[in-house]
Amino acid sequence: MNVLGIIASGVAALFITVVLAKGVRRTALRRGADREPGGHPARAGVVRRLGGATVVLGVGTAAAAGSALGAAGDGGRTVTGLLAGAGIVAALGLVHDVRPLGLPLRLAVQTGAATLAVCLAGLSPVAGTLAVVWIVALTHAFALLDTSDGVLAAVGAVTAAGLLVCAAVDGRPGLALLPAALLAGLIGFLLHNWHPARIRPGASASLFTGFLLASSGALIHAAAPPERAAWAALPVLATVVLADTALVLASRRRARRPLLQDGGDHIAHRLRRIRVTVPGTAVVLGLWAGAAVATGTLVYVGLLHPALALVPPVGSAPAVLALLRIPAYVARPRPAARRPATGAAVPPMSPAPMSTAPARTASASTAPSAAESARTAAGRPTVPPPPTGRPAVGLTADRS
Repeated sequence: MNVLGIIASGVAALFITVVLAKGVRRTALRRGADREPGGHPARAGVVRRLGGATVVLGVGTAAAAGSALGAAGDGGRTVTGLLAGAGIVAALGLVHDVRPLGLPLRLAVQTGAATLAVCLAGLSPVAGTLAVVWIVALTHAFALLDTSDGVLAAVGAVTAAGLLVCAAVDGRPGLALLPAALLAGLIGFLLHNWHPARIRPGASASLFTGFLLASSGALIHAAAPPERAAWAALPVLATVVLADTALVLASRRRARRPLLQDGGDHIAHRLRRIRVTVPGTAVVLGLWAGAAVATGTLVYVGLLHPALALVPPVGSAPAVLALLRIPAYVARPRPAARRPATGAAVPPMSPAPMSTAPARTASASTAPSAAESARTAAGRPTVPPPPTGRPAVGLTADRS
């Protein structure tokens, strides 16, 4: 395996990403895009969202150059397919950053990109179909992880490191080149995406990162030797994003909310609600991903029994249940009824018309009607007392 070529590609990806990100950051500062408060607004300025293109250009350029110079060995065709598919989803994300697109169109484009990458990798129809499903699902899950400063870059870098080790121990330079370049590029981007972030990954870098990680994991699994427990090890590397997706789906199901609608109910949002700082959120999720990636990598290389691959997902289940108890949805307050102004003049009552009906009986005269009982001694209608307070407005979901 051309170790020096892979290292050189990683260094090039780091350098290109840092330089481009610094330029985008200066542009954002000149335009005042850093004045937004909070950890991570849902939609920041266009310049800040386009910062994710620096990861795409840095990683893509370095990986393509490394493959052309022979760093990928016999896996040049595989690298070409993965870069082509990742470039398609990155372009899709770039358009989505500027003008949001519908979910069906995004899923269709991601499916096409995954199919292209799988076909160029030469997988069988059955393995290719399973790989496409895995790639599309994990790509979308990683795209949803961009909810706080530094989270996507930290989790993505840790996951890329695990995939790099798995590919390196098998001596597959084509499958190790892209995780190495992505690891370096995400580290370079994290220098500018750490809180307070001046640039954001946006949909472009989120989809690009998720696609490369998911497709690299699928191809490493398909090419793994029989003695490797790849079926148990590689899914563990995606523990954090799968836990985040499970948390969101369960939470929205309980609250009877649309499953595919964006909302502030991810892991990062809930950690912020219990007063975890923005940098602390990135550190917590990075350590969570690091524990899972370390376990999966050790299982893959044979240092741990495959049964121990169940430890990260089983250990994540109580964490997801605990996070599910943190409120994420707040009911909209009901509009208060308009009260009459204090001291407002009440229009005078017009005299009742003379009745031509026969005289009432004694029993009827002793039982005044409801309209008559609702009048004061002065002949004015009574006003019901104002309510003592509004109905209790609280959290509509995520309470056990």
